[in-house]
Amino acid sequence: MSIRTMIVDDEPLAVERLQMLCAREPRIALVGTATDGEAALRLIEGLKPDLVMLDIAMPLLDGIGVARAVGRMGIRPAVIFVTAFEGFAVEAFDLAAVDYLLKPVAHDRLTRAVDRVEVALRHQSPDAAPAISSAPQPEWAEEFWVPHRSELIRIATDQIERIEAERDYMRLHVGGHSYLLHQTISSLEERLDPQQFVRLHRSHIVRRDHIARLRHDGSGVWFAALADGGEIRIGRTFLANARAMTGR
Repeated sequence: MSIRTMIVDDEPLAVERLQMLCAREPRIALVGTATDGEAALRLIEGLKPDLVMLDIAMPLLDGIGVARAVGRMGIRPAVIFVTAFEGFAVEAFDLAAVDYLLKPVAHDRLTRAVDRVEVALRHQSPDAAPAISSAPQPEWAEEFWVPHRSELIRIATDQIERIEAERDYMRLHVGGHSYLLHQTISSLEERLDPQQFVRLHRSHIVRRDHIARLRHDGSGVWFAALADGGEIRIGRTFLANARAMTGR
């Protein structure tokens, strides 16, 4: 399968590096490059590539703006964001990006991204919605993309057992593993379905079905016993949340 590909990056050296990487990937057929967002839109409209490898931090019209504009145009290229910044991952995947690569990009990481593009293109029917989505997003977050080593990995919201605040980061606990997400606990709480998650402490949010029971120590202090054997002290401010779970 030959994937007609465009590279968009305002740094000529970054474009050259990606060109060299793409030359090592036989499935990629490079059809054009652009160094700013406006030029990228004109080329995408004219060339209608299968894949756009898109930088985010560009002057005037950034990569997120390019992706949104392409979605409104009704064109359906797959998008891989290629950037030095991890902080845009949520916005990128809200736009239905196929992947999000952190610079410098390794060849094996690009290969995995192209694998995902192949799958996405195979399953795209002629009347499918644009690969770059401009549709309204669900009210509650369905997934998070978190940095792990040299890449970002997808964590489905319903896989998260509990969330623990560590200063400006949130530690997501998932099946014996944990991942750090740069976000405040209040902003994260706003994105979680309250029917699925409950905040029990200023530093803890727990998935409701991960709570095995509630207990108190006889002096008015309550604890939530978790399915994995752990226990969390319930903050006084959040006792009402715990009582609401029991219907009392």
